[in-house]
Parts: sequence; structure tokens; C-alpha cells
Amino acid sequence: MQVILREHNGAIFRHYSDYFYESLLAEAPEAFLVAEKNNQYVGYIMCKTEFGFSNFKKLGFVKKGHVVSVAVLEEFRGNGYGKILVNESFKGVKEKQCDEMYLEVRCSNTEAVKLYQDLGMDIKQRLKSYYRDGEDAYMMAIEFS
Repeated sequence: MQVILREHNGAIFRHYSDYFYESLLAEAPEAFLVAEKNNQYVGYIMCKTEFGFSNFKKLGFVKKGHVVSVAVLEEFRGNGYGKILVNESFKGVKEKQCDEMYLEVRCSNTEAVKLYQDLGMDIKQRLKSYYRDGEDAYMMAIEFS
């Protein structure tokens, strides 16, 4: 894992502490995934599991997956890596007995929003000034049957 972090620090991995990465990997290795092409890392997804109010049921308290971070290097976007990473993370959180999964995405990231919608996620809420630069985010979620 240290090799991945060093190689991608500043490229696609966000600037989290090593402990943060290690805790996510330890908690949900089934949903901590890296995409490779020709021995080069081109993308990743990191998820965690948590308990909280359902994004679908009015009074439901459920176990859910949360996409903490996902990215694909710009030159590899549009080739299906993001779709594969998200689909595989769905499988991973289902293995952890999650009832649903959610993420936050920049409202301006229309390609990602469309990808998530194509994979069955719905926009559940607009989060005002979610990002440090003041941009809003959509909270998107999917319920597993």
C-alpha cells in the first residue's frame, strides 16, 4: 500500500494521513480497490461502512457503505475504469452486509453524476458549500435489494 500512496500522492490520491488509508483498508478491504493498466495505477476507490439513518426509509437505521474517495487519472477517463471500480465497491460493501451505499460528488462533475446515475444511484440531496472552495455537492445513494 505504501507504494501506491507514494506513487499517487498528489496525482489521484487525496492528501490523507497514512493512518486514514490503513484504517479504511483494514475496515473494508473488499471495497478498497485500485485499477491498473500495464502495471500502472490508473484509479482507485476507498469505502467505509457505517451505521446511520437510511437515505431511502423514513425511519430506518441501517448499515451503509460510504465512498470516501474515488478517482481515475484524467488520461484514462472514459475507458470504463470508474464504472468497474464503483461496481466492484458495490459488491464489496454488500459482502459487509450493507443495505445501501452513498457518496458525495461535485455538482459540476456532470460526467461522474451521470456515471453514478447509470449505475443506479439517485441524487438524494444537494449539500450547500460542501467543498472547501464553496462548491455544492450532490449526495447520491443506492439501495441494495
